[in-house]
Amino acid sequence: MSFKTLNDADLKGKRVLTRVDLNVPMKDGKVTDATRIERVLPTIKEISAAGGKVILLAHFGRPKGAKVPEMSLAPVAPAVAELLGKPVAFADDCIGESAKAAVDAMAEGDVLLLENTRYYAGEEKNNAEFAKELAANGDIFVNDAFSAAHRAHGSTEGLAKLLPAFAGRTMQAELEALGSALSTPERPVLAVVGGAKVSSKIDLLENLVSKVDILVIGGGMANTFLAAKGVNVGKSLCEHDLADTAKRIMAAADKAGCEIVLPADAVVAWEFAANTKNETVALDAIPADAMMLDVGAASIEVVKAKIDAAKTLVWNGPLGAFEIAPFDKATVAAAQHAAARTKEGKLKTVAGGGDTVAALNHAKASEDFSYISTAGGAFLEWLEGKELPGVVALEKA
Repeated sequence: MSFKTLNDADLKGKRVLTRVDLNVPMKDGKVTDATRIERVLPTIKEISAAGGKVILLAHFGRPKGAKVPEMSLAPVAPAVAELLGKPVAFADDCIGESAKAAVDAMAEGDVLLLENTRYYAGEEKNNAEFAKELAANGDIFVNDAFSAAHRAHGSTEGLAKLLPAFAGRTMQAELEALGSALSTPERPVLAVVGGAKVSSKIDLLENLVSKVDILVIGGGMANTFLAAKGVNVGKSLCEHDLADTAKRIMAAADKAGCEIVLPADAVVAWEFAANTKNETVALDAIPADAMMLDVGAASIEVVKAKIDAAKTLVWNGPLGAFEIAPFDKATVAAAQHAAARTKEGKLKTVAGGGDTVAALNHAKASEDFSYISTAGGAFLEWLEGKELPGVVALEKA
């Protein structure tokens, strides 16, 4: 797709409404993880340095159209200022007189954060009048919040229809990384998909089998596929009612020439607890009273070999119950192997999704991946092949 970036924007002296994701975790009024703030700093700095007036639009939590004090963005402004290294003003509304007064008081290069856009029902309803009120304080619109791009909201899709619209640097990086991973990838393409349930990733799997060359399925969802193939998975997490769905996905993969890779062995335990008694067994020897919580050495070697064969890797979801030792071994081994191949310049790696980011951080592999998306739902919907309204709105006519 073709979209305008900051390279195409005349920023000097302009009021630049900049949609960012500042929906950060907080405790006792302090930001506990500033990753999302750090991601949007390049865009803020570039607009400011070019003489634009940076007016930040963001949501926080789910106030559902009500002004909930606990969901104010006020405590986030100092955190942005600290990381930015310059003052960030705050307006207690995103529309109306107080927002206008704060914008009117700005000099070139200043940064202003407006209050939570979701304090108004018109935001999530993508109400045209609400979008007009937001647009009244801007000359151009920059969207740097890919994580909110799967929603057609006033501050994402609505504004793009009213003002000249551009992708910020984080949005640009995300779209370029995702495009290179699935739209125009270097082949072979390998997808690693894990997680607990097939039911939450049916659309994803159905889209991927037509796009990738190899699909590794791990985590609890692999049990459903194994059961569909006649493997007795004991007390493992398994959606037995989705056996036909699993068979349909496998048949579609076969037709598309996509190789599906399932576990070759199992690490089983009798309780879901850290460092509990466990053993590695063959698939036909899973005890009836045990549950599969990870895959063993044979499976790890298969996954490593598939990583070695690939030029592009898309990763979403862990291969086992990585949160508790020792059931993190497969996820850590595969992640570290993919990171090493990436560092050597032999593999392009794109990953995303909440559990995925946590798993890759746990494996200390994040820094060497080509790109890691902080978006959850938007990343997943993009992998599912769905159009994202906030992205479509940025397309060049």
